[in-house]
Amino acid sequence: MNRRDFIRFAALSGLSLAGLPGISFASANTDNRFIFIIQRGAADGLNTVIPYADPAYQQLRGALAINEGTKLDGLFALHPALKTTANLYQNKQAMFVHAVASPYRSRSHFDAQNVLETGGQSAYQLKDGWLNRLLGLLPPAASDAIAIAPSIPMALRGEKSANAFAPTNLRDTPDDLLLRVSELYAQDSQLNPLWTSAMEANDLAGDTKAKRNPAGIGKLAAEFLNKEHGPRIAMIETNGWDTHSNQNNRLKRQLTSLDTLINALHKHLGANWQKTTILVATEFGRTAAANGTGGTDHGTASTAMLLGGDLNGGRVLTDWPGLQKSNLYQQRDLQPTTNLNDLITSALSARFGLDSQRVASKLFLQPKQKIITDLIHS
Repeated sequence: MNRRDFIRFAALSGLSLAGLPGISFASANTDNRFIFIIQRGAADGLNTVIPYADPAYQQLRGALAINEGTKLDGLFALHPALKTTANLYQNKQAMFVHAVASPYRSRSHFDAQNVLETGGQSAYQLKDGWLNRLLGLLPPAASDAIAIAPSIPMALRGEKSANAFAPTNLRDTPDDLLLRVSELYAQDSQLNPLWTSAMEANDLAGDTKAKRNPAGIGKLAAEFLNKEHGPRIAMIETNGWDTHSNQNNRLKRQLTSLDTLINALHKHLGANWQKTTILVATEFGRTAAANGTGGTDHGTASTAMLLGGDLNGGRVLTDWPGLQKSNLYQQRDLQPTTNLNDLITSALSARFGLDSQRVASKLFLQPKQKIITDLIHS
C-alpha cells in the first residue's frame, strides 16, 4: 500500500485525516472550554435579533419583516425558530451583541471570512488563525483543539497543532483490519505518525455514532469536550447563510438547525456547560432593505451570540445606530458600532482568566481594545 492508497483507505474507513500532513494534539491545560460556531455565508442579524420597535424596520424589510418571536426587551425580539436559545436567554445563559462587525468593510465572502478567522485588519494580512494563537496563551497539557469540519478551518491553522473530525455515514471498519494496518505501518516513519494521529482522533470520538446533522454534530463536539484529556477549544462550521432569495424560509431552516445544534451542546455537555462559552458569529451581515427577489444582499454589521452556563446573560448588548437611511453604513447596511474582535477578546479573557490586553495583542495585534466586562459570573 503506497501513500495514496493509505489516504484513500483511511478516508473510506471513516478516520479523520483532515489535518494532513501530521494530525496531532495541541495543548491547553484548562478545565474551561470555548466553542466558536462560524456562520459562513453572512447571516442576517436583523431578522435573527429583530429590532421590531425601530420605526424604519418594517419599511425597509417589507414582506421580509418578522412580526413574531420572543420579545427580549423594548426594542428587540428573537426569531421564533430559536426556541432553545430563547429559553437560555430567559435563564440568563445567552446574550446577543447587535450591530457588530469585524474590521472588514467590503463584501467578499472569502476576504471577509479570512479577516474573521485570522484576526487581521485586512484580508490575507496574517497567515495563521486567532484560535490557533489562543492556544499559545494557554498552559500546555494533554488536551487539544478540534474542528468539527471536513478540514481544519483558517481560525485553527498555525504553529500549534490542531485536529479536525467530521462524522461519516460509512459503516464501521472491523477492528481486525485496523489492527493489521497499524502493524503494517508500525515501522514506517512517514505513514505511522499519520495513522496514529488518525486513530487517536477516532478513539476520542468514541461510540457517539454522530450523524451529519445539527444534533449529531452537537453531540459529537460535546463528547470530545467532555473527555478528561480531550480538547478544550472547538470550532464548528455551519454553512448556507447567504440568503439572496427566499430568505424567510431559508433563514428559518438555518436558525432551526443552529438552535438544534445549541440544544445538543447544552444537553450533552452536562456539568461542563457551566465551564463553557460559545460564540456564534458571521463574516458580515446583510442589507437593511430587502432586495427584489425576496432576500437581502451582502451587508456589514450583524448579530453575534454568546452562550454558556455561567454567562451573565439575558441582555442585548448594543450601541444601536438606528435604521433611518441617514444612520445606515453607506446608506444601505446596518452601521457597525461594536468591533467583533473586542467581543472575542472580552469573551476569551473572561472564560480563561487571561489579561485582556495580552489577548488583544496576541490575537488581533491591537493592544488597545474596548473590553466588555461582566460577561460571565465570577
